[in-house]
Amino acid sequence: MRRSEPRLQRKLLAWLLLPLLLLLVLDTAVAWWNVLRHANLAYDRALQEIAREIVLHVRPAAGGPRLELSDAAARVLLNDTEDRLWFRVQGQDGTLLGGDGGLPTAPPSAPSAGPRFYDTTIHGEPVRMVAARLPAAGDPAGTPVQVEVAETLHKRRRLAWEMLANVVVPQLLLIAVTAAVVWVGISRGLAPLRRLRQAVSDRSHLDLSPIPLDDVPGEVRPLVQEVNDLLGRLARTFDFQNRFVADAAHQLKTPVSGLKAQIELALRETQPERLRHSLDQLYISADRLSRLVRQLLSLARNEPGALHSLNLQPLDLHAFALEVSMEWVPHALRRGIDLGFEGPDTPLVIDADGDRLRELLNNLIDNAIRYSQAGGRVTVRTAPAAGGECLLAVSDDGPRIPPQERDRVFERFHRLLGTPEDGSGLGLAIVSEIATLHGARIQLEDDTDGVGNTFTVFFRQRPAAPGLAEASDGRL
Repeated sequence: MRRSEPRLQRKLLAWLLLPLLLLLVLDTAVAWWNVLRHANLAYDRALQEIAREIVLHVRPAAGGPRLELSDAAARVLLNDTEDRLWFRVQGQDGTLLGGDGGLPTAPPSAPSAGPRFYDTTIHGEPVRMVAARLPAAGDPAGTPVQVEVAETLHKRRRLAWEMLANVVVPQLLLIAVTAAVVWVGISRGLAPLRRLRQAVSDRSHLDLSPIPLDDVPGEVRPLVQEVNDLLGRLARTFDFQNRFVADAAHQLKTPVSGLKAQIELALRETQPERLRHSLDQLYISADRLSRLVRQLLSLARNEPGALHSLNLQPLDLHAFALEVSMEWVPHALRRGIDLGFEGPDTPLVIDADGDRLRELLNNLIDNAIRYSQAGGRVTVRTAPAAGGECLLAVSDDGPRIPPQERDRVFERFHRLLGTPEDGSGLGLAIVSEIATLHGARIQLEDDTDGVGNTFTVFFRQRPAAPGLAEASDGRL
């Protein structure tokens, strides 16, 4: 069985009306007790008056008091259109003087006690009784007799119900009117939410613009603002995905077409030497394509707003840069490049994601080696900087980047005109994205010796942890 969904309107009505209904039940119980008490007070006086009238018919005699109540007088006293009445008169010694001897015995009381009213049953029917010790009429000694009168409860119950209706019915009407007013008020109060729901449901799945905050209740405004923030993040993520797909399609189209052409050429070759040359060209093209795919994936991974979160850990920038630089020594030697490393004598501790920082430094060193001439120098340097920062710099002997191009080299797929080296224009874009993720800043300037360029990344430094590696200074 499907569980009904919770509705805010129902909950509000329940919280507003249920306490009123509980108060009505409690008030009805108290009112019932109160009206019964007042009904008894009203009719108990009449019952006591009947008892006094009966005593007026008790006369003293030689053998003791006797009741001289005619049938006509009894009918007058005991006549009632709604209830039945019984009476009993007993002497001081308990002798029955008149009335119904089968009435229930009155509870004991002190001789001087006044009239006693109590509830009991006669022939299984609930009754109200009064028992009083009153002096017989005309007895000079004032000898008391026991008079008891019983009456059914029909008049009392009718009066109680009438009084209760007078109390409860207006309250029920008031609660009904209150419920109607509350229902209308809640419906009108929730109308902005219904309009908001309709506005959201009518949207296209491609529309990620913020939800207008006009006419949004203050209690719901923070929720709508959070939804707008979420829509903004989703829009940035979708923009990133669309841009990545477009970039990947644009960049992969040319190398894939080249591979296809070279494969077709190799299939037509019959001479082993020319076939081997075609296969060598295929390997070079496949290697370039593989590098492009890796860079595209790295760019996607380091895009701000991507789903891959940073794993920041304390890291000694000096020791880390030295380790990564040593991995590039064989490649630098094959290119005839003198790869060097310089650093301070103390650790430079930063908060960084080791994998991403490795990508950043790999791209900087690869870019420096790729564009430096054979016999050139590439230097990786770490050092403390002003303002609580430390720096990671990579200098090369490659072609000088003009000042007007220094901002654009960090854009995707931007390459300087006249550059002989093959490249996708993604390496420095990846460096820029990773630096942004770390809250670092990049500076590009001429190398200090006037030849080449220096790329410097400034990181926020944290206090050095004990036991980190000592720095070194020298060529690798």
